[in-house]
Order: sequence, then C-alpha cells, then structure tokens
Amino acid sequence: MHNYYWNDLYSGWGWFLWFGIIFLIFSSFGNWGYTYTAHRKISPKKEAIDILNERFARGDITKDEFQQIKAEILPGRLAAGT
Repeated sequence: MHNYYWNDLYSGWGWFLWFGIIFLIFSSFGNWGYTYTAHRKISPKKEAIDILNERFARGDITKDEFQQIKAEILPGRLAAGT
C-alpha cells in the first residue's frame, strides 16, 4: 500500500502547499523592503530654529538678522544665549 502523501515530493495537492509557503516568504520580504524604503524617505520635520541656523551657516542672512529672527522665534528664552 502506497502512502501518497509523502511520495514524489507531494505529487498530489502538496505542490499547492509549497506554492503557498514560497508565496508567503516572498511577499513577506517584499513587504519588508517596501516599508523599509518608504520609511527611509520620511525625514523628521525641522523646527524653525534649525532652518534659521542653516540659513545663517550658509550666509543667507547676517548676524543682526539672525539675532532678530531668533528673538522672534524664541520669545520666552534668552535668544542670544541659546
């Protein structure tokens, strides 16, 4: 008597089982790759003080303009010391 389930590498409906397992593996890797790539593209939002510091470092604004804008951005803090 033959055991048809284990012979010939799942020659009956077993191919469907292997196809499902392989499909799940590939789709899991594809999903991981997509989410990894999508989340890498999202950069954290810059605050106003970060943008101001970058503009000052590039030379877009003068020191006086920098201090004036910084005082407006940070009204509760000591703008010159921060």
